[in-house]
Amino acid sequence: MREAGLADDTIEQITLDRGPHYEPYGWHHWPEHPWFAYQFRRGLGETQEGGGAVSEVFQTASRIIPGDLESWHAEWLEVGHRNWNRGLAEEATGHVRTAMNCFLRAADYYRQAEFFLEPDDPRRLQTFERMEACSHRYLGYLNPPGEVVDIPYEDGKPICGYFVRAPFPGNRLPVLICMGGLDSIKDEMWFMQARGCLQRGISVLMIDGPGQGGTLRRHKVVSRPDTEVPVGACIDWLVKRGDVDPERIAVCGSSMGGYYAARAGCYEHRLAAAISHGAIYDVHEMWGQKGEDFGLAMHIKWVMGASSMAEAHGIMKAFTLEGHLDHMKCPFLIVHGGHDVLTVAQASRAHDYAKSKGVDVTLRIVEPEETGAEHCQHDNPTIGQELIADWLADRFGIDQRALLRTGWNPLI
Repeated sequence: MREAGLADDTIEQITLDRGPHYEPYGWHHWPEHPWFAYQFRRGLGETQEGGGAVSEVFQTASRIIPGDLESWHAEWLEVGHRNWNRGLAEEATGHVRTAMNCFLRAADYYRQAEFFLEPDDPRRLQTFERMEACSHRYLGYLNPPGEVVDIPYEDGKPICGYFVRAPFPGNRLPVLICMGGLDSIKDEMWFMQARGCLQRGISVLMIDGPGQGGTLRRHKVVSRPDTEVPVGACIDWLVKRGDVDPERIAVCGSSMGGYYAARAGCYEHRLAAAISHGAIYDVHEMWGQKGEDFGLAMHIKWVMGASSMAEAHGIMKAFTLEGHLDHMKCPFLIVHGGHDVLTVAQASRAHDYAKSKGVDVTLRIVEPEETGAEHCQHDNPTIGQELIADWLADRFGIDQRALLRTGWNPLI
């Protein structure tokens, strides 16, 4: 699982090789600035799912001043604008497929531009909504078109989401509820979970749950440990649709969403399956010793609704699967990078505890040699999507050979 002697949680480790080079967890562009390198690896990987172009991503990196947050924002914003404007121009001429490609790339570039901005920076929501505008344009051209939805949650504070029906025949199709974690959002789920499921006949509901994306940014709704409540609201919304099979609804969460999905699966027994795309057994055990200088401190405080890391430490104590996995009745998949720079031990703990409680649990560790060994397979998100979607298609009884003989030609 790990090279001998390598410690868990190496996200802030500065490697001996200070030049750009390949590590077991993928391309390490700025070794002296490991958080920049991690985020760059994330963006680079998502190019293969349509979230950018390899040359554009490296071109942008060549213009970023390593460690300079303003430079990071400005350069990603610039390449986002370039693709958005090209997309509009191509759309006007009827070159819709090219426009879609541009909008999808721009969405991920704007996501990068937003990442390191402070929560109260007015550019944060502005850049986030630029990203959403790109996603909306892209989804609108899908066949069938994707839907921008607000799912009833708290009074006047809905869960923001996108529903995309799988482009295959059938009256009621299975659905995966897709969500991110601490810093990943509904729009990024296309590159991490959703596209692979759509290719296999599974519709998707990509959401910003409490503490995520638009639900946090626009409605100020922070995270909560009992994620069966917001996931339950999503299921309530899904079962009212005429194109959803209520017996085949699953949930998948990436990164901290690995906790969210697992916790929801413990108590929301309408779920047919739960998937932790990057497992977290106990949030406090993972981050309870981190200080204000931790690279994710800003996100942690914002998402938890805390004014300091000390306050966040108290809040995160409730975010544990201890005593909760005992109640899970649905099949449970954990997909985890074998060289995850955040932590590997949490995946083993979640698996072993679930198994000890009689849960039908599967642990899939992605090893460095096959690539995808980084956190949530950021270095190769395609393999992560394949592992998730194939397992789920099998659980849902989908014959992929038969599906491809339906005569449909899904351009996804």
